[in-house]
Amino acid sequence: MTACVKDRSGGRRLAAVALTVVAAASSIAGLVSCSTGDGDSGSSSPFSPRPTPPSTASFSGTPPSSLPSAAASALASASAAASSASAAASAFEASVSAEVARANQEAAAELKKVTGKGNATSDVTLVGKPRSETGGLLAVVVRITNRTDQQAAYAVQVDFTDSTGKVVESRVVGASDLAPGKGAQPLAISRKPPDLKLTATIAKAQRY
Repeated sequence: MTACVKDRSGGRRLAAVALTVVAAASSIAGLVSCSTGDGDSGSSSPFSPRPTPPSTASFSGTPPSSLPSAAASALASASAAASSASAAASAFEASVSAEVARANQEAAAELKKVTGKGNATSDVTLVGKPRSETGGLLAVVVRITNRTDQQAAYAVQVDFTDSTGKVVESRVVGASDLAPGKGAQPLAISRKPPDLKLTATIAKAQRY
């Protein structure tokens, strides 16, 4: 009887140990399953959302000014206008006779010798020419009259001044072989853009 009781007691111990081992194994399997059940999330780095760009409402200061580009555009327009006016003046002058062109060149050479305003300012007057006849260019008729009793040639420098009196351009015209009492009417044409407000004045007039 005693031996039989001991066997039963030992059997209970073995059964208890076996249950404990089974429970432990189950717990370990559960832990392994929880940590590796989702293979992607378990092996990847922590999730990082896409960064949100900062709000421009919190920025200080002002955007870059458009003035530099506007200034560049204005300079380009002014340069184009000046080139156009110069080309138009050249074309207009090309229509005059070769004799007038020669007289103007001779007059320019003569005025280089003159000191002061010259000896013939009283023989010269200026009359504006309608822009409708000059393609919009500023031009003046230089009326030269030989008031002496001898044949003479004339050289006249016309200055174009702005509203401040500053000379912005000078043109030279001439007339050759004028008999006493006779006259000539060469044109002095500005090469500046037509929109400039310029005034023509007699700077020099030489009789020779």
